[in-house]
Amino acid sequence: MTEARPGAAASASLRERDEEITAVLRAVDTLCTDRSSSGGLLVFQGEAGLGKTALLTETRRIAEERGCAVWSARGGEILRSVPFNVVRQLLQPALLALLPEEAREYLGDAYGMAGPALGIAEPGDGHADPQAVCEGLVTAVRRLADRAWPLVLLIDDAHWADEETLRWLAAFAERLDDLSVLLVVTRRPGEVSGDSARLLGEVAAAAGVSDLSTLSPGATADLTRATLGGHADPPFCREVWAVTGGNPYETVELLAKVRDSELEPVEARAGELRELNRSARGGGLVARLEELGIDATRFAWAAAILGTGISLDLVARLATMDRADAARCAELLCGARILTEPDQPSGRGDGGDLEFVHPLIATAVYNSIPDALRTAMHGIAAQVVADSGLGAAAASQHLLQVHPDDDEELVDQLRQAAREHLAVGAPDAARRCLERALREPPTPDVHARVLYELGCATLLTAPATTIEHLQLALSMPGGLDGGTRVDAVWRLSQALLHNNQLEEAVRTVEAEAARHAPGPVRLRLHAVQYMWEGLHAGASISADRSARLAELAAGCTGRDNSERALLILRGFDAMARGENAEEVVELCDRALVNGRLAPGLGWTDTEWGIELLLMLAGAYAYSDRLDRAETLYNEALRAYETARWNGGHLALAHAYVGLGHRRRGRLREAEASLRESLRIAERVGRGLPLYWTATCNLVDTLLARGHVEEAWEVAERYEFAPPYPSTIVIPDPRSVRGRLLLAAGRAKEGVGELEAAEKAAAVRGHHNPVMVPWAADLARALAAEDPARAARLAADVRRQAERFGTDTAIGEALRCAAALETGQRAVRLAAQAVTYLEASPCQYEHAAARVEYGIAARSVPELNRGLALARSCGADGLAAQAREVLEAGRGLR
Repeated sequence: MTEARPGAAASASLRERDEEITAVLRAVDTLCTDRSSSGGLLVFQGEAGLGKTALLTETRRIAEERGCAVWSARGGEILRSVPFNVVRQLLQPALLALLPEEAREYLGDAYGMAGPALGIAEPGDGHADPQAVCEGLVTAVRRLADRAWPLVLLIDDAHWADEETLRWLAAFAERLDDLSVLLVVTRRPGEVSGDSARLLGEVAAAAGVSDLSTLSPGATADLTRATLGGHADPPFCREVWAVTGGNPYETVELLAKVRDSELEPVEARAGELRELNRSARGGGLVARLEELGIDATRFAWAAAILGTGISLDLVARLATMDRADAARCAELLCGARILTEPDQPSGRGDGGDLEFVHPLIATAVYNSIPDALRTAMHGIAAQVVADSGLGAAAASQHLLQVHPDDDEELVDQLRQAAREHLAVGAPDAARRCLERALREPPTPDVHARVLYELGCATLLTAPATTIEHLQLALSMPGGLDGGTRVDAVWRLSQALLHNNQLEEAVRTVEAEAARHAPGPVRLRLHAVQYMWEGLHAGASISADRSARLAELAAGCTGRDNSERALLILRGFDAMARGENAEEVVELCDRALVNGRLAPGLGWTDTEWGIELLLMLAGAYAYSDRLDRAETLYNEALRAYETARWNGGHLALAHAYVGLGHRRRGRLREAEASLRESLRIAERVGRGLPLYWTATCNLVDTLLARGHVEEAWEVAERYEFAPPYPSTIVIPDPRSVRGRLLLAAGRAKEGVGELEAAEKAAAVRGHHNPVMVPWAADLARALAAEDPARAARLAADVRRQAERFGTDTAIGEALRCAAALETGQRAVRLAAQAVTYLEASPCQYEHAAARVEYGIAARSVPELNRGLALARSCGADGLAAQAREVLEAGRGLR
């Protein structure tokens, strides 16, 4: 490394960058227009040395000249395992400049989730939802941007950013249209894989990528002559370009070597350039460190080991030198352009006094440390960081690098670090700590608990890995006992379910239940078993399952949550099977305490999970007790918004609020809720049950609105087609897709889909004609070509509806029967359908019955009533149908 070349490097890196600088100027000018300006995103991509950092430096200069606040951060190759490292660099300084109460006021609701991740607030108890933390960080930037407008954010070397930062960055980039912030990101191509590559790809897709090119031969010649003098001849200049490939950084380094060695820039000496370049690229930095002395080298090594939060005191302790010597070494290294003080306008928020001039230098210094010494220094660094009060999580980046050595204390430290990572929403970092703890290895009495903790940490992100860890933990003699063992079985069954291993999930719970004597624990395990069986759509249920469940629930009074769970499961099963709706409601009511959810069965309680409560609300919704269902759905939405659970739970809450609106006939509101659910579900991941729930209900709602083309487009975009998920989706997706195909004019395919729905319902024993409405649609579809079968289907629908006994079910069955008849019989059946559906809470179905009755009876008053109802529901297709008949006027009275 040669001295005093920052200006030359920057100058070289900005040569032939007119297009990129113009883009920066345009983006900054747009941002500064006014506070209502939409945000901007620029992504510059290039290999090492092409001037990405110089371009960000020029962006800072341009932005600051126009009065912008500029905050910056950068990734580091050896810091990718430190969660939230880059986003902390970016935001923490501005927040630390505020008083604690000011920071809380500015961040508002986001403070509780974003504050711990940013290191400005203590985390709460338990595990933070990573998606909620991500959303909290997005909100934090939105609020800070309002305060600091116009704000420019610079992120250098994003390919080396930690995954938690990249998750925030992808979510933030997606919403820049709503934010008056300019975000400029640089990255190298092809440096990462897996989720990090996917997230960086999402950022790039939001902006498009500007690829930085190498210097042209002409620009290289200009730079060569500017550095060495105008007498540098053309062959020499061409060789400089050939040797460096036009890389600006390498060109500057090589030319400095040429100048330092006093090599004449003429053709006769051009052959020496390649050897000189190898020297510049290889051991140049190591040699430079050696020239600075042993103490400076030790200091640089200690700084590279720490990686982040490089304070003079910490480095001195790690390098075992006094503060005066440490200060002298820091000065030497800063003079040699190896270390530097952080930029004051964006001073790092990691408590560091120093940072490396460039991540490449940090990596080179780190790699120059002998392997054994590097490992030992990490062990010392972990102790130094922990003794400084920075916490186990901060020390964990060093503990991860220490060789396994049967160290019980190290296992305890890693377990504590994992808990701290989970508390701020960094489960991947927790996983790395616990996996390393297993390699130590733990003592036999602790081993099973480490496996259990690891299984809990990976439950949401890697079900297959969770299964492996929890099964091993449960198999260890004396490893887990009491409540911990039961909780491990519960989590294992969840992981098996999510991994499409339903039968194994049921067997696991069943086997654990057999280990316990009759009592609350065994009852809870039986409830879990029945819950998984009841939720799974693909499994054939034994003929006596419902009878066994009914027998268990019959003795339950609701005295504890295990009994309440069984009552809910029995109520849902009875509803799905189409048993008497009054009995369904009575079972569900017994599971409540004074009409409300019992303590421990709330939406954010984790002992039972969201599935059980959705079954309770679903049983109410399809038993014509929409008042109670909607109360539960809205409670869920409020609970998750308050707790900042912004991932799958919130997506499901919006979906079921949408289902409630759909059942009520508030179709516009239903569509809005379901689209919001899908927006959140897209971030969580396609193919999950929550994704199917949102899509199925949105397609159903759009069909009710008469927006067939839009429903088809949604189905295509979100892959609403076979194969269907293994878990139950409400309403039945086969029935909804069959209705969609019929509405789209694809009758044969629609009939086939509805017949598939018939077979699936028969396997499950689901005979509720409202929840699984295939039969009524199939009867209408077959009316012309197979009237006898259509009549049998309609009669069966009516029989099942009368058995279930709700106004909605009977009214819908009568609508189906009327559609197959003509003359006065059709009129009588349609009138009866109106009577029942008028008493039903489902206003869209009431509107449809009114219009159909008006058409059958040729009644203007009934058509007008149906038209008014259709309009109030947002059923545009139904309203258009009524209007068309009224305008035609033929035979109306």
